Amino acid sequence: MEKVYWLDKIKLQDRAKVGDKAFYLSRIMQRGYPVVPGFVISAEVLRQFLETIKSSESLVADLPDSSLHLDVANWRQLQQVASRLRQEIIAANVPPQWVSTIFAATKEWQTKYLILQPTLSVFQTKQDIGNTSGLLEPIFCACDEDAIALGLKRIWNQLFRARSLLYWQRQGIDLQNVNLAVLVQPMQNAIASGSIHANVSGWTIESTWGLGVALNRGEVLPDVYYIQQETGIVLERHLGNKLLAYRLDDGTTGTAQPPLQSILTDENTCLVAYLLPEERQKQYALPEANLQQVIALGNQLVSELGKNFTVQWSIAEADVVSHIHITEVNTPLATVPNLNLIKGLGAATGKVTASAYVINSLQKPEQIPEGVVLVVPTIAPDWLGLMQKVVAIVTVQGGLTSHAAILSRELGIPAVVSAKDATVLIQTGEKLLVDGDRGEVYRLRDSKARNQENPEIISPVPSVLFHHPHLSSQPPMIATQLMVNLSQPNLIERSQTLPVDGVGLLRSELMLLNILEGQHPHNWIMSGRRSELLELWTQQVINFVRAFTPRPVFYRALDWRFSEFSSTYTPSSATHSILGDRGTLSYLNNPAVFDLELTALLNVQKAGYSNLRLLLPFVRSVAEFSFCRQKVEQIGLTQMSQFQLWIMAEVPSVLFLLPEYVKAGVAGISIGTNDLTQLLLGVDREQGQLTKIFDERHPAVMGAIAQLIQMAKSADIPCAICGQAPALYPEIIDKLVEWGITSISVEPEAVERTHYAIARAEHRLILAAARRHMSQP
Repeated sequence: MEKVYWLDKIKLQDRAKVGDKAFYLSRIMQRGYPVVPGFVISAEVLRQFLETIKSSESLVADLPDSSLHLDVANWRQLQQVASRLRQEIIAANVPPQWVSTIFAATKEWQTKYLILQPTLSVFQTKQDIGNTSGLLEPIFCACDEDAIALGLKRIWNQLFRARSLLYWQRQGIDLQNVNLAVLVQPMQNAIASGSIHANVSGWTIESTWGLGVALNRGEVLPDVYYIQQETGIVLERHLGNKLLAYRLDDGTTGTAQPPLQSILTDENTCLVAYLLPEERQKQYALPEANLQQVIALGNQLVSELGKNFTVQWSIAEADVVSHIHITEVNTPLATVPNLNLIKGLGAATGKVTASAYVINSLQKPEQIPEGVVLVVPTIAPDWLGLMQKVVAIVTVQGGLTSHAAILSRELGIPAVVSAKDATVLIQTGEKLLVDGDRGEVYRLRDSKARNQENPEIISPVPSVLFHHPHLSSQPPMIATQLMVNLSQPNLIERSQTLPVDGVGLLRSELMLLNILEGQHPHNWIMSGRRSELLELWTQQVINFVRAFTPRPVFYRALDWRFSEFSSTYTPSSATHSILGDRGTLSYLNNPAVFDLELTALLNVQKAGYSNLRLLLPFVRSVAEFSFCRQKVEQIGLTQMSQFQLWIMAEVPSVLFLLPEYVKAGVAGISIGTNDLTQLLLGVDREQGQLTKIFDERHPAVMGAIAQLIQMAKSADIPCAICGQAPALYPEIIDKLVEWGITSISVEPEAVERTHYAIARAEHRLILAAARRHMSQP
């Protein structure tokens, strides 16, 4: 633990580390509103703590990297797992230096008590995670080192309660994407606590005696006031049913009544509940002066938060003047001070603050400024030259496997896709913060905000709860081959030093965009420029095979959906088709371009490179493959013994035809999960609003992958996977390794975490085998 994050200094880029509750409180506090001072112990600290737990049980030992996909219908198993995890957390020791750092930070408050509050952030979800107050509750503790250490562990272990695990799994949210930080604030007794619920029709103020615990737990019916927002007039008031109240256990109850017998768990030992005298039960918790304080606070907040918000407040005990403080802010995200937030899907990691450049047309512009955030309805592959000039991308359309997403991940720039109305809401020149991790775009609205947030490119911030540290210079040995997906020559130098076994997917159509001058290869041939294109094509491929020699480079032949290239040759039969005559079918319809492509590959071989392999894309039938194989043999590529001809396993017919493909000469298959998922589930991968349906983890898709791996084993050919699934959902790597995948190929930015995930999966298999062997008589 390097530091704590003080509320008055939290910045936009800290949100993933400090969680939403602390983030919103910090924004209000920095605007001058009354918030009790405090600091945040970041979500990264929980990850570090989990890594300190030493256990012989694989369930506990793997906790920092596990998604904990449990059978939530098996309630007994869920309870057992949750109980075991929580016991391990409570039994573990928080490093003393961490506790000392936290305790030292609290000394300036000179307080006897603290409140530790869970503050969450969730990655890669467009849905509202809802009210989690029943899942994660605050802990009250004494301000001493032992109490702080225990309080932290009691906050952290709430994440692994049975009801918490059930909630996240049913919400479809991977536990790796849930970050839990802890907000620490000094605590003192309160005269009254409550909330303001504001909407366009008016306000509702609720209040009760003492701390807000009884109200939050539903143990009292609060006093209720209905307020006319425009005038602040109290339209109605209703006395609640307030039998009890809570205060800090300082040896008194503030009444003549004895404390109630404890009804609290031992997690809140410094709280005491007490019965209210009958006369106080008949009184409103807010005297008129205090009620006007709350109304005045609400009026001020309208100018900051708009007409729809909820805040919780507390009025502290004081000798002379009572002080009101905001304890929580819940508001539509777009109304956070200085911000306007547009929510989409995080498609490529990283954060960038820069000016927007908005394009409302689908037509590709001639040029755009460098260093801007490109905001556009959608992106076709022939926009690649423009993408290399920008620092981030925001698209209205597109999913996690859209071209905008794939290209952004390869180029290493943040991207948010499926950001509804982005081109309408954002104006060119506006300052934006693009958060590719969370799928959010912040509009920094006024000059003060611009000055406060330094424009900068921020390193990618993965899910910090379970993110494994960077691999060491000597990463763990793995048996499964790890390869990289590439298309851009300017990424070769950086990628060739990664711990990979070669290039598992060289996307030829994206590689060629750098040289085609906006024209389809057919146009080059028809205009008499065949030889010129052949030379350029050959050199492009040589750039990759030379850098990775002797490691293999799997070159995927051209796979264009012609309608995506408005400026290129487009057969009339494919103009309005989603699939067009993609893949090998296009080679039958236009053999001249395929012949040129194969000739370029032959020239690479003639230049002395033997590490080139050929992947045929989108193969629909054995007849298509046989046509292509005949072309390959006629050109002479098979004369080099190391050459191999593979197919992409992405059209579902391969599940029935693989033995026939092998008989016809297929040397290996590479599973393309993007198209396989699209065709199995009947979902267009470019439609971001269908993200919940387009899921490579769907049982039908996982079943198809398992079947392909098994069929490849039976046919004694290698089976690789090069789609986006392993990078987007690292938890499926366990299954891939268990089933016997030969190699996994991912974008450069995902290599390190995939390497570690493979090592962990292989280690589990070895441990399981050893345990089975030891259990045998």
